Order: sequence, then C-alpha cells, then structure tokens
Amino acid sequence: MSVQQYLEKHMLSRKIEDAVNAAVRAKSPDPVLFISNHLKKAVPSVITKIKARQILDSRGIPTVEVDLYTNKGMFRASAPSGYTTGMYEAVEIRDGDKGTYLGNSVTRAVKNINEKISKALIGMDPTLQSQIDHAMIDLDKTEKKSELGANAILAVSIAACKAGAAEKEVPLCKYIADLSGETNMTLPVPAFTLISGGKHAGNHLSIQEIMILPIGASRFEEALQMGSETYHHLKAVITEKYGAHGCNVGEDGGFAPNILSFREGLDLVKEAIGRTGYDERIKIALDVAATDFCIGTKYDLHSKVPNKSGQNFKSGEDMIELYKELCVEYPIVSIEDPFDKEDWEHVKQFSGLGICQVVGDDLLMSNPQRIQRAIQESTCNALLLKVNQIGTVTEAIEVVKMAKVANWGVMTSHRSGETEDSFIADLSVGLATGQIKAGAPCRGERLAKYNQLLRIEEELGEQAVYAGQDWRSSS
Repeated sequence: MSVQQYLEKHMLSRKIEDAVNAAVRAKSPDPVLFISNHLKKAVPSVITKIKARQILDSRGIPTVEVDLYTNKGMFRASAPSGYTTGMYEAVEIRDGDKGTYLGNSVTRAVKNINEKISKALIGMDPTLQSQIDHAMIDLDKTEKKSELGANAILAVSIAACKAGAAEKEVPLCKYIADLSGETNMTLPVPAFTLISGGKHAGNHLSIQEIMILPIGASRFEEALQMGSETYHHLKAVITEKYGAHGCNVGEDGGFAPNILSFREGLDLVKEAIGRTGYDERIKIALDVAATDFCIGTKYDLHSKVPNKSGQNFKSGEDMIELYKELCVEYPIVSIEDPFDKEDWEHVKQFSGLGICQVVGDDLLMSNPQRIQRAIQESTCNALLLKVNQIGTVTEAIEVVKMAKVANWGVMTSHRSGETEDSFIADLSVGLATGQIKAGAPCRGERLAKYNQLLRIEEELGEQAVYAGQDWRSSS
C-alpha cells in the first residue's frame, strides 16, 4: 500500500490539513508540536491498557496500585485500607497466606485487575465513569464486591476518573463536580488529628481521635497554617507535661501521650489552641469509635488498661451525659461514632439534642442501605465518606447526594492505611463536602491530601471558596 493509499484509506489527509491550518492561524512557533497536539485532541480517548501491582500502604501493609493507559497518557491510583473491615462495607481481597506479609498480600486482587477487569474495560471511553464502574460491578456480581475485591475495583475506578478529567482537559475536582452535578466547588474545612488513641495508637486512651477544625480561617491556606501551628504548640505542651516520649505518634500522625481520659486529652488540645492565639477560630471534633470499647450494651472507658479494664463501665445514658458535659466545657462541634455501630437508639437520642454534629462512620460504613435507614429514623446528621467502603467513584457520588438531600453534613475521610494518592482532596472539593479528615498536619501520605488542596485553591484563584463557617452546609 502506497502512502497516498494509506492516507486515503484512513481519511488522514483532511485531518492533517485541518491541523496544519490551525497551526497557521495560531502562528505557532513550533508547528510540529502544535500539529501533534491538535491531532491528539481530534482522536477520542479510549482505555488501551490497565496494569496493576502490589505496593505498601502507610502501615507497611500491601495494597493495590493501578496504572491505567489511554492515548492521552498513563493515570495512576491506589486503594487505601482501614484497620478493620465492617460487615456492611465492600470487601477487599487479601491472599490469606500467613507466610507472606502475614496473610495480607493482595496478589489475587492484582491478578483480577490484570486478567479480568482489564479485559472488560479496554476500549471503553474513560469519560464514561458510571459505565466503567457499573461494568466492574456487573463483572463482580456480588453485593459487597467480594469476588474481584473492592480494593481492585476502587483503584481502577479512581484511575479512570483521573483519565476522564485529562480527556476533558479540566482539573480533577472540576471533573468530579461535573460528574455529580455539583455547581459550587468548595475547599473543605480540614479536621486535623492532634491526639490519637483507640486502635490507632499504643497509649491508654480509649477514644480514637481528638481533632481540630479551623472554621475561622478565611482560606484553606490559612486553615493549614493554623492546623500546623496548633500541632507544634501541642508538641511543646505534651513535652512539658509528659516528656519527649509523650510525643510519639499514632498511625494518623496524631500525638499519642499515655493519657487515660477524654478530658486529659481535651485539656492538652485546648491549651495548645490557646497558645496559638486563634481561640474561637478553632473548634474541636472527636472520633470516639465507641464500637471498639463497647462490651455488650456498656462502654469500657479503660478498655486499654489491663489493671483497670472492666472497672469503669458506662451505660448509653451515662455516655450521653458525658458528651453533654464535654460539649459545654470544650468547643466541641462534631462527634463521630459516639456509640456502638448497632446502638441506633442512643445515637438517635444524642443526635436529637442538637448539641453538635453527629457523624456516622461504623454506624453507616458508607453503605446506602444504612444511610437510608439513618435518614428515615433521624439517627445521625452527618456522613463520614470512605470511598473504599463502597468501592467506586460513582457510588460515592450517589451516597453524598443522599446525605445532602437529607441536609446532612459530609466529611470526606482518609483511612489508617493510606498511600500518596491525593484523590480524596479533589473528591472533597468536587463534591463540596465541606469537611475532610486526612490525619495530622504531618506524614507524607497525610500531607499529600492537604498539599493538594493548597494547589487546588491556587488553581481556582478568585473562584476558590473555603467552607469556613459554612462547613456543615457547603452547597
């Protein structure tokens, strides 16, 4: 076949002529580069290759990473992992061979991507996010994605989302906003972890996290500064009271002094805030993770202290009174999982008091059925969005819509096992969740999210809106 015949067969002559004319009109100083880019834009992008591998998360435990290729480039994503998997959330697949990574390898999930998911998605348009996600859901055919693995499906879903944004030539946050129909992109208020406890730290503190929310900042950049400064003031406070060993950190980067009570931790944080001079501009949030110290229908506040465990049981009513007292004594505006994941009655009772935002994490597990029940029964008033609990970008968008229709708050969340992937930063802006928790203002995998939010704010320029005082109703 001659060159002329080849050009005619593939109708390239007209396309090349159009590209040359465009280069002339643009008076391009580099016409070859201009024509190359023009031709790339003229060709609809498709998924050409998907390659997965096993990497390590922030805890040194295996997780899944995916490289998704289109004719526009390569797009990488990885799946985070929580400390435990709840019975109502999507299931991540692990190999179970105790002789390799203590049973935590994800080579089966990787194989599912390379051999099954890849075959199903190659040739698809990366901008059709819903079709891509539902193709994987249909391929799995299980309610909780237990055949292919939620970790496998999520990594591919996020990679496809990044590819779709590149094809549309828009920032990832804007692409997510377009997918969801959100018209008011918003920089979220960060919930910085300052003190870690529960399963995330080796101290005696039963609750999982004490966080701060810089709702008084005018921009995200200022909020990050406020969080960082408070974190470092807290380090000084802890060092003075407990010595340098009290500044060991938990899995999310929060300090883990060997304290025992709610108030002991809250006093430390309150003093640190006072030293910053920000005072009323910073509020406090708790992640109680009460399921971890619930025994039957009672709550053991000394569950992590061998010689005291079982000696300080609290009833649901006792816990409500404790939370009421704490919200009066400290500037607490949000409490996550104040009761056991099946203690719907006391969550509803406490939420009904209207004292603060009541966030459902273990209670809801980002599960649509659990969320719908909580909405109908007025159980809580905020959703903790963990994308890996539901498994795809499309499904995450849908549960956020459910929460917003119910006038709930939404807090986008990291996991204890994180990677350098900053996707949830763009997700929080695109879905205008108004709140994000990504750990302490330290450690690379946590700062990847916060630093990406800085870049987004810079890129949006004058259009950038920080949730601030409207953190619970950003859109």
